Amino acid sequence: MRQFKHSVALLLLLAVAPSLFAQKQRSQEFKDKYTLSEAVILSRHNIRAPLSTKGSLLEQVTTHPWFAWTAGASELTSRGGALENQFGLYFRKWAVDAGLFKENANPTKDEVNIYANSMQRCIATARYFTTAFLPVADIQVNHRYVPSKMDPVFFPRLTKISESFKKEALKQIAAMGGKRGIRGINEDLKKAYEITASTLDLKDSPACKEGKLCSFDNYNTEILLERGEEPRMKGSLKDATTCSDAFILQYYEEPDAKKAAFGHDLSLEDWTQIARIKDVYGDVLFAAPIVAVNVAHPLLTYMYDELNAKGRKFSFLCGHDSNIASVTAALDVEPYELPNSIEKKTPIGSKVVFEKFEGKDGKLYCDINIVYQTTQQLRGIEQLNLQNPPMIYPLQLKGLKRNADGLYLLSDVNGRFLQAIRAYDKIEDTL
Repeated sequence: MRQFKHSVALLLLLAVAPSLFAQKQRSQEFKDKYTLSEAVILSRHNIRAPLSTKGSLLEQVTTHPWFAWTAGASELTSRGGALENQFGLYFRKWAVDAGLFKENANPTKDEVNIYANSMQRCIATARYFTTAFLPVADIQVNHRYVPSKMDPVFFPRLTKISESFKKEALKQIAAMGGKRGIRGINEDLKKAYEITASTLDLKDSPACKEGKLCSFDNYNTEILLERGEEPRMKGSLKDATTCSDAFILQYYEEPDAKKAAFGHDLSLEDWTQIARIKDVYGDVLFAAPIVAVNVAHPLLTYMYDELNAKGRKFSFLCGHDSNIASVTAALDVEPYELPNSIEKKTPIGSKVVFEKFEGKDGKLYCDINIVYQTTQQLRGIEQLNLQNPPMIYPLQLKGLKRNADGLYLLSDVNGRFLQAIRAYDKIEDTL
């Protein structure tokens, strides 16, 4: 009965969510009071092929063939490009409706900044977005290196390390599992681990027959924190995330949901459970406050400068889920779970959008939302426009209040950025 009630509640949420959370056009009353002067967008790249290459764990954990990806390992797929193109089309209509640009605008290079991490999937995502967003403008997609190399601005690596930092970071990570600590994090994923292993038919796999991996039961996850490296881990959460990531991408790419599940009949809740593994993985590695301000420091500084750049009207920064996870954690965003998505924190292609407004009262304001395509929109490559918009979910900054029109004071948002930037300076660096 309890499970039935939970299912009914979930269905009701899914039924009302579009009207509650879908991107709405600003009312004329709102536009009479506020003028949109700039948007700064931090985007995750769109659908890519799995990160793993031939002979990796993915080939060993199942006897089933994975989807025939249209791109090389870690690169943007053709579907990912098509989906990002739809995002660009939507934001084009959104920007025109908001009065930021006119239709078929040709803004100056100072007005628009398109900047991607130097990974193929990020550069390609930014190009697909920009082509649809400004179809007649000669706008350069900026990136620093020949693909594929991590740009320090987007690289979520630890640049300060000390024993005190490690101790505090591990303490904050363990707190995510409550009294049971790291083990508790894994125990809470027991159902998700079992669904993933069953869908893989893991017990029939080469990995199991060779005695390497028959289930995700290594709950003693080891967290590795080293200077110049991304936070890493060993154990079941790491192995299961590799599989979770591939399954999520396969579910988006493969029209036949049963085929995407290797012949198993999975419910939407089952897919959500599989995706939850990756959500938790991202939180464990990048969302602990002291870790977040460390790895996100260059990007936080860059975003703060963009939000306050003279003459800038639009900034599109294309990176990764780790960038969104660390930036939102560093800014102390209230915990959230996104509706209408199997990925609840940083869906593929999702975008954190900072809108800067000039009020008729002479003050500057800011709105902060995460914009993303629903699972249905992703699987169907649905056309996005003002009549069929992506989802938008408001991000709440702890301790800050919105006004009656749902806006923060820009000075308060700037203050939160500076607080996160200065927190980095307080981290000891002795190792």
